[in-house]
Amino acid sequence: MNCIMGRHHLVRVGALATVGRFTSVDATIYPRHAPVIVRTGRGLELGEVLAQPDDGLDRTPGDGSILRRVTVEDQLLAARLERNRDSAFAACTARLAELSLPVTLMEVEQLFDGRTLAFYFLGEITPQVEAISTELAEVYETEAQVRKFADTLTEGCGPGCGTEAAGGCTTCTTGCAVAGLCSTARR
Repeated sequence: MNCIMGRHHLVRVGALATVGRFTSVDATIYPRHAPVIVRTGRGLELGEVLAQPDDGLDRTPGDGSILRRVTVEDQLLAARLERNRDSAFAACTARLAELSLPVTLMEVEQLFDGRTLAFYFLGEITPQVEAISTELAEVYETEAQVRKFADTLTEGCGPGCGTEAAGGCTTCTTGCAVAGLCSTARR
């Protein structure tokens, strides 16, 4: 995952539009706005190139790898995953309303590899909320990740994220959904 090849593209990834530094596995230089498939700490994801690498020899680890440009087949798979995501969002929202749970579903994200559905909630994550997420993940034959939206903003991707001991957010390779925000949210 940590690519020490020297040249990182800036790529926007995920539902929370995280920007990370990604290195092309085959040394291709991708143009701005190119849709790409990237490998992050969370798995395979769709991304959009925001900037090409500069001519400097940056040897620091990146946030992942650019595997390839999006193909027609990838676009078809992405459309199917988007329908699953929309369906999971509607089903989860309906179930929360049915149980009168005091939580708001902010977003559902399905990773490109199709193995993970990430649910982002605003409000208290109760065992009932986790059970609903797990139940829906089973329907779509995926794993569930449940995230409290406010906690993600203040705590980052996990224990130690953004701390000096962990090297700050710039070294986070766990797919931090808010790498650019977690250090500023703690101020």
